Amino acid sequence: MVRIRLKRTGTRNLSCFRVVVVDARSSRDGKTIEEIGFYDPRHDEERLNLERYDHWVGVGAQPSDTAADIARRVRDPKAQEKKKADAKVKAEAETKAKADAEAKALAEKKAAEAQAKKEADAKAKADADQAKKEESAAVEETESAEKKAEGKQNKDADATEEQAEEPKKDEPSDAKADEKKE
Repeated sequence: MVRIRLKRTGTRNLSCFRVVVVDARSSRDGKTIEEIGFYDPRHDEERLNLERYDHWVGVGAQPSDTAADIARRVRDPKAQEKKKADAKVKAEAETKAKADAEAKALAEKKAAEAQAKKEADAKAKADADQAKKEESAAVEETESAEKKAEGKQNKDADATEEQAEEPKKDEPSDAKADEKKE
C-alpha cells in the first residue's frame, strides 16, 4: 500500500517536512518513492505539486490527515485567509458578548441591591411604625391603668368618707345614747 505523508527534515527544534510518496511499511524518514512537496510550519510555507498529488491519489495512495490538510490549503489559499478572518470575527463577537453579559450582570446586581435596600427601608419603616404603635398602646394602657387605680382610690376614699359620715345602724348614735342615759 502506498501512502502520502510527511518526512521530517531540519535540525532539532527547527523542523521542516517534505511531502513524500512512500510504501506504508517504510519508516518515517526511510526510502521514498517520490517527493511531491514541502512544508515549513515555522514560516507557514507550503508547496505541493498538485498534479503529482492527484496522480498518486488516483492510483490509490492514501494521504495522511496532515498531507490532506496541506493539499486542501494549497488548492484554496483564500480559504485559510477566510478561516482566519472568520475566527477573528468570531473572537470579536465572543468578546462583545462577554462584555455585554458582564454589563448585564452588573446592572442586575445593582438592581437587586437597590431592591434589597428598598425592601430593607420599607421593613425598617414598618418596624418603626409597629414600635410606635406598641409604645402608644403601652402608654395608653398605663394611663388607663392609672385612671382605674385613681378611680378606685377615689371610690375607696368616698366610701370611707360616707361610712364616716353615716352612723352605724346597729349601734346607737351618741345623741340617742346620751338621751337614754338621762
